[in-house]
Amino acid sequence: MKFSYQARNKEGQIKEGFVVAASQVKAEALLVENGYIIIGLTEQKEGFISKLNILGGRVSYKDLVIFSRQLSTLISARVPILQSLRILESQIQNKRLVAVIRETIASVENGESLSLALSKNPQIFGNIYISLVRAGEASGSVARSLEYLADQLEKDYELRSKVKGAMTYPAFILGALFVVGLLMFKFVLPKLTDVLKEQGGQLPFASKILIAATNFVDQFWWLIIIVIGCFILGVRYYIETTVGRYQWDMMKIRLPLMGDIFQKIYLARFSRNLSTLIAGGIPIIQCIKIISDVVNNVIYRDILLNVAQKVTNGSTISEALDNNPREFPQLVSQMVKVGEQSAQLDDILSKLAGFYEREVDNKVRTLSTLLEPIIMIVLGVGVGFLVAGVLLPIYNLASSVG
Repeated sequence: MKFSYQARNKEGQIKEGFVVAASQVKAEALLVENGYIIIGLTEQKEGFISKLNILGGRVSYKDLVIFSRQLSTLISARVPILQSLRILESQIQNKRLVAVIRETIASVENGESLSLALSKNPQIFGNIYISLVRAGEASGSVARSLEYLADQLEKDYELRSKVKGAMTYPAFILGALFVVGLLMFKFVLPKLTDVLKEQGGQLPFASKILIAATNFVDQFWWLIIIVIGCFILGVRYYIETTVGRYQWDMMKIRLPLMGDIFQKIYLARFSRNLSTLIAGGIPIIQCIKIISDVVNNVIYRDILLNVAQKVTNGSTISEALDNNPREFPQLVSQMVKVGEQSAQLDDILSKLAGFYEREVDNKVRTLSTLLEPIIMIVLGVGVGFLVAGVLLPIYNLASSVG
């Protein structure tokens, strides 16, 4: 949601602008955290086109890493923030990011802080990004915060790339099999099954199934595509509901083989982000609440919110995590405990994140290796069924005629 505001800054000057937040309460909190005394706050209704953001494009992790790294370097060299942003505006290639930088420049020129200006694009700069920049502004170490962010984004990008890369080949093969199979049932097999029908006599069971399937696909191929499309849209719609999202996220961490990979991805994300936030000087309870949204799984989100509540009541993080051994193995709670006792929690969590990232890499590589023979077996079964259903009856017919 977008809100226009009128507020008084720390110097007593009246400033006007807009802020993007999930609700009016969060918009007010964001302005107060940046040292503004709110005079007026009004929600702005967005048009249909702006909601869809059709012309906006997207900003990739790689683009965000380059932006953060270069901005950190410029600020470290004592280049003023406005000048640094203008330099990056002329260097960045991504049109969407260039538009965001121009918007940020206008906001900073209006007297807003960098974190407040960035918060107007939450779909690009998430909670962790904005929180670390705000903490850097409070401590006078924005360049260091941006460097932390660039490192974090690079590691997250590498992890995502490895998982996507390993899954691309099997997904491509399965997709190609579906398309080729549909084309065969539509254009090739009808001619072969016509030969079988003309043969007469008792056909093998495989041939009967093949003829029935070919007739159905030949007549109702459009219905198959519609059903598959509706099924995909229905699943996506259901996942967006509260109950559907909970069941989907629960299924992801309970699946055989894939469940273990998903869990390790969430643990790596938890450890890496918590390490980054603590190193950036964010209060520990706020860190946990921010990460609850970043992990991107409602099961872990609810657990982390509960952990934050227990820490607020005086418990340690390790003690709170001990109550969820299935989602947070003992290794995590023990490592966190060591970090708490040695006052090196950020360093310990960074090492824990590295461990789980390597585990994910190994698991994905192993799964990719296992999928190749499984795909070959599926192909072999399909070819065998085709031979049994079509070629053998034709061969028997030719033999009997001969």
